[in-house]
Amino acid sequence: MDAKTAPQGVIIASEFTTDVLSHLDFPEQHRSKLHSTNPLERLNKEVKRRADVVGIFPNEASIIRLIGAVLLEQNDEWQLQHRYMQVEAMAELLTPANEAEARQIAAAA
Repeated sequence: MDAKTAPQGVIIASEFTTDVLSHLDFPEQHRSKLHSTNPLERLNKEVKRRADVVGIFPNEASIIRLIGAVLLEQNDEWQLQHRYMQVEAMAELLTPANEAEARQIAAAA
C-alpha cells in the first residue's frame, strides 16, 4: 500500500467493521454455518435435477408448481427432522435483548 491508498483503506475498514464482525453476535455453534451456502446449493441442485426429469414445461404455472413442491418438501424436511441450526440456540439471541428492554422500561418508570 502506498501513502495515498492507506488512509482510504483505513476509512473503509473502520466503516465496515461492525458488518464484518456481526456474525460474532450469533451462538458459536452457528458461526461456521452462517458463511456456508451449502444448503442453498443442495436445494438448487435438487430443483435442477427435478426440472431435468421433466425436460420441457408446457407453461409457466407448471414450473412454479414443480419448484413450489420441491420447496415445500424441503421445508417439511428441515422442520421435522433436519435441524441445520438449533432453535434453542437461536432463542438465546432473543433473551439478552428482552432482558435489556425490561431493564430500560424499569429504569424509565
